Amino acid sequence: MTAPALSETEYQPPKRSWYKRNEIKVTPWLFLAPGMLFFAFYVIFPIFQSFNLSLYRWDGLGAAEFVGSENYREMFDDPAFFTSLSNNVLWLALYVFAIPAGLFIALFLNQTVTGIRLYKSMFFFPFVISQVVVGLVFTWFYDPTFGLLNTLIGWVGLGPINVLGDPDYVTFGIIAAGLWPQTAYCMILYLTGLNAVDPEQIEAARLDGAKGWRMLWYVIVPQLKPATFIAFVVTIIGALRSFDLISIMTNGGPFGESRVLSFYMFEVALSEYGFRMGYGAAIAVVLFLIMFCFIAYFLRSMYKEEKGR
Repeated sequence: MTAPALSETEYQPPKRSWYKRNEIKVTPWLFLAPGMLFFAFYVIFPIFQSFNLSLYRWDGLGAAEFVGSENYREMFDDPAFFTSLSNNVLWLALYVFAIPAGLFIALFLNQTVTGIRLYKSMFFFPFVISQVVVGLVFTWFYDPTFGLLNTLIGWVGLGPINVLGDPDYVTFGIIAAGLWPQTAYCMILYLTGLNAVDPEQIEAARLDGAKGWRMLWYVIVPQLKPATFIAFVVTIIGALRSFDLISIMTNGGPFGESRVLSFYMFEVALSEYGFRMGYGAAIAVVLFLIMFCFIAYFLRSMYKEEKGR
């Protein structure tokens, strides 16, 4: 004899826990939680700590003395700070050339010809070597006694140029050294982006008579916007935190003319200049705000573009 069937109103589904009911929403956050905690503790918290430290006078050992905005007032009366700031502006203006250079190298390498793998390896090589090695190589390249640069210009009758010892040339020489690996990085980004270019759009553009610069500007470049965005952000960050090459090639010289904000921050906070942690933190805050403005602008532009699609 069979049991009578329960009506729909009498049926009670088994009770499930809160996690089971929200498993799809909660599980991704559980995976993200460790990374978010590390990011908050090692990135977000130090940023606020730097803002707070910039309001104090502290040598790193004794008691900190609250001085309010005195570090910022001193900064804007400091000629070394403005030299560093102007050099950073120059870095930003010239470092951007790595992006179009990387694009054109990627276009050259994105083809099937004999020996293309060798060419790719040669252009990829600067990206994988250390910045210390890059600095040493260019230091030897610029050397006024045996450097290759002066050997080459000597062939055309020009005298030796001490690039790293001349205040008028030193910043340009270091930027040129930094552009070498930065261009390789942008090239890698664009090579990856070119693999995602829609071939049907290219064929349709060819049927419409587009070729050369018109094909590049109106068909290929718009499809490379994600790669261009990353290239801009990484290049701007690289220009603003340009510390290692300056430390290796000139150590801020000659006469402090090759300093940038990141290097000057190190000098006043951690070198023999008196361990002025508060003043160094104030310089770090200014550097962070400059970087934040650039990145926020690009993020906002990308968000508006994605939202408008």
